[in-house]
Amino acid sequence: MPDASATSLLVPLLRALATAGPNPVVLIDGPSGAGKSTLADALVAHWPGTIKPQLVRMDDIYPGWDGLDAAIAHLHRHILQPRHSGRSAAWQRYDWAVNESAEWHPLDAARPLIVEGCGTLAAAHEPLSDVRVWLAADDALRKRRALDRDGDAFRSHWDQWQQEWAAYLEQEAPESRATVRLQARRD
Repeated sequence: MPDASATSLLVPLLRALATAGPNPVVLIDGPSGAGKSTLADALVAHWPGTIKPQLVRMDDIYPGWDGLDAAIAHLHRHILQPRHSGRSAAWQRYDWAVNESAEWHPLDAARPLIVEGCGTLAAAHEPLSDVRVWLAADDALRKRRALDRDGDAFRSHWDQWQQEWAAYLEQEAPESRATVRLQARRD
């Protein structure tokens, strides 16, 4: 069951979906620990149509801790552009345990698509998507959430990831591309 704070954020998102057409692409971006995964899970659980959406998590695509740019390119090249052009789309999982690319996952073009994770609102993705969500959160809250979620695996890489995130923000201005802007609530 999705948590109540994520569910309460769904109202403006569901309103945006009402005008997005029958098979939309929804992108959810924001800083690490903002609650993008929880929001995406809540959206899947409360999806307004009879055909449930497919959910792709950027965490499954990033090729390591310095892979933000590579994952953005992967999302564009293998998922959004092919889907937009009517071609087959798929994504390749990155196996964090062995630090290498793993199996491919095909996507059904007849089903709605939700992609959540840092980097989804890059400029190149704007014309390939229907609903673009920016989820903001207080820095202290999101750091606590991220470290609670990923523990020591993330703690030693927090500063490195934050530098990549800051460069992405400066280069792409992702919040400006959002059609829906949300603020995460304190736990």
